[in-house]
Order: sequence, then C-alpha cells, then structure tokens
Amino acid sequence: MRLHRNLVFTVIDSLGFIFNDGEYADKVVARALKKDKRWGSADRKFVAETIYEIVRWKRLYTEIAEVKEPLDRDKLWRIFAVWAVLRGITLPDWKYFEDTPVRRIKGRFDELSKTRKYRESIPDWMDELGVKELGETKWEKELAAQNEQAKVILRVNTLKTTREKLRAILMDLNIETIIDKDYPDALILKERANVFLTDAFKEGLFEVQDASSQLVARFLEVEPGMRVVDTCAGAGGKTLHMASLMQNKGQLIAMDLYESKLKQLKLRAKRNSAFNIEYRIIDSTKVIKKLHEKADRVLIDAPCSGLGVLKRNPDSKWKLQPEFIDNIRKVQSEVLESYSKIVKPGGKMVYATCSVLPSENEEQVKKFLTTEIGKEFTFIKENKVLASESGFDGFYMALLERKNK
Repeated sequence: MRLHRNLVFTVIDSLGFIFNDGEYADKVVARALKKDKRWGSADRKFVAETIYEIVRWKRLYTEIAEVKEPLDRDKLWRIFAVWAVLRGITLPDWKYFEDTPVRRIKGRFDELSKTRKYRESIPDWMDELGVKELGETKWEKELAAQNEQAKVILRVNTLKTTREKLRAILMDLNIETIIDKDYPDALILKERANVFLTDAFKEGLFEVQDASSQLVARFLEVEPGMRVVDTCAGAGGKTLHMASLMQNKGQLIAMDLYESKLKQLKLRAKRNSAFNIEYRIIDSTKVIKKLHEKADRVLIDAPCSGLGVLKRNPDSKWKLQPEFIDNIRKVQSEVLESYSKIVKPGGKMVYATCSVLPSENEEQVKKFLTTEIGKEFTFIKENKVLASESGFDGFYMALLERKNK
C-alpha cells in the first residue's frame, strides 16, 4: 500500500480532534469523509478505517511509540508510524517518519502483546471491572471480539418491502448480503459499503441497526393495535422497528429527555412511513404520571456503559470513567422503578442495555423485583448476548409481566 499525503494528514487531524478535543469518533469520521469530493471509495475507506483502527488500539500504539498524553502532532505521527509498520506498510520518505525504529516497534509489539491490557488495548480499571464481573476467561474472549471491526447490518423496513425484495435491489447495486435465520429482519453486508447513498435508503426501505439490537423489539412481543411506550427512544432505531412490527396499527409513544433526538426520530419515521408514533419530551414527572398503568407494552432501553458496543464505539474506552459506571447504575434503578409504572396490569415490559456487565443487567432486574413496584411484576425470561458468542454487539434484555390486580 502506498500512503497518500492528503489522506494521512486527514487521519492525523482527526486523531487530534478525538484524542485531544474529546470529540466523538463517528462525528469526526463523518466530517473527515466530506473533506474532499474527489476521493474515491478506496480513499474514504482508508481514512475511516485507519482512524478507527488507531482509536481502537490507542493504548497499545502509544506504549509502543513511547509517547504520553497530551498527544501533540509529533506524537500522533509517531503513533501513525507504529500503525503503518505493524500493517507492513513501507513508510514513505517524509520528514515525519525520519528515524522510525521499525525493528524496535516490532519487538515492543511482541513483548507488550503478552499482557492483556496492552494486547487488547484497554484501561486498567475497565480490564479489572470486566474480570470481576464476567471472570477471566469470558472477559478475555469478549474483549477480543470487541476489538474486531463491526459488521454493517441492515434492518429491513417491512412497512415498505420484504427482506427478499431488498436483497435483490441491493444485489443489483453489487451490494451482497447474508441472511441469518435467527434474525428475521436483518441483512448482513458481505463487505462494507456506504449504503446511505443508495436510493433504497433514501426511500426508507431499511435502517442500519446491529443484529443484537434488532432482537429487542421482538422480545417485547408487540402486536398491531397495542399501546406501546418506548421510554428512552433516543433517535429511535428500536421505535421504528416496533412501528413496523405493529404494522402502523395502534399507538406508539416515543419518549426522551432530549428534543433534538426526537426531531431526528421524526425525520427517520417520515422516511420509514411509520405513522403511528407520538412524540413526548420528558420535561417533568407529569409526563410519566399521565401514562401510569396505560400501556400494553413498555420498552426501557436504559442508559448504560455501552461496554457491549465497543467495537462500534472504540473511543468510549478512553472517554468512560469508573465513576460514570457507578452513576449509571443508579440511573438504571431509577428509570426501572419510575417507567415500570406505565405498564398496565397484564401488560409486559422489557429492560434492555447494550452492556455485558451483570451489575447493569440481571442484577438490576433482581434488585427491581424486590422493590415495592417490582413486586407487582413477574420475571418471564432474559437474553444475555455476548459479542464473543453472537458475532454481533453485546446486549441484554429481560421480559417482565405486571400481575393482574
């Protein structure tokens, strides 16, 4: 591979925004890809994948490069040189690569790879937490799986098309997909492609949504004609899935603390032709109280550490702090107690997270069932999804039913 100066400069600039300015990798990559309209798909692929690779392996690469934060431009070039050497790329005759110790880089890689926190490139506290909660063997496998590149997975919008029809449309665009019988609404791309540029996306025939995330709406057992509440809707991936499973029949209330997220959802819903959605901002406790005992189904897609989706958001390894995990557990307990009151007697709810930590998942459910409101619920089933076992994101979901009075 030959390195091109303008592409590498874009990578270096982007790493500065992520590591030094605290920007989110996905936003930085999206901006970087708009930098030069003359770039072809190979150029764009190089920029996106290289940024994500270096973010993913930040700890390992900084140790090999023998640099410490803050990471100024010279240090970022040294980190990039480590990435290039380990990829077997011949470094060009640029001043930034003068005196790059190629043999030392390879030697340090071999040495550091013997230690998990370097080999899997993870902060000490996160490694210790994972071992404590999942055990050494399971955590080791999970970490390795989370360091693989995430697959691109589509969820077919059954309000507008079928999986077979969409697959054929994409095949005509030379986008090959795989079907997995365990995920009835999913198409898995054989190779990464910018599906957002296709007419099929613009016409609302699909959304991009990980296969594990696609399990949640079906787990809730929603049916056409029901009143369903998505309490932490966000930009609405699961809301839209529920709308399609409900065939636009019934009432689907999408709630969130942030108006900006619901605005995003409105745009997506319009493209999807999902017309049974109502939008409510949670700006006071009254919004929740008005719905007490009114819903057939409630989804609590709770805020969490995101430790099940590190392959998709590798920068969160460096942004997360131990105190955030402690705080988020408190928030999870609060939303479970508060939002569960929306379920009517005989109705059901799902508590879900994109974390693999038992303390955010099954332990939260157990604790909830001992509370005053929790005693009104019966635990039905749960699904613990590990990236190392599924090949997709790590997820948790529990189905609970409110007892009839």
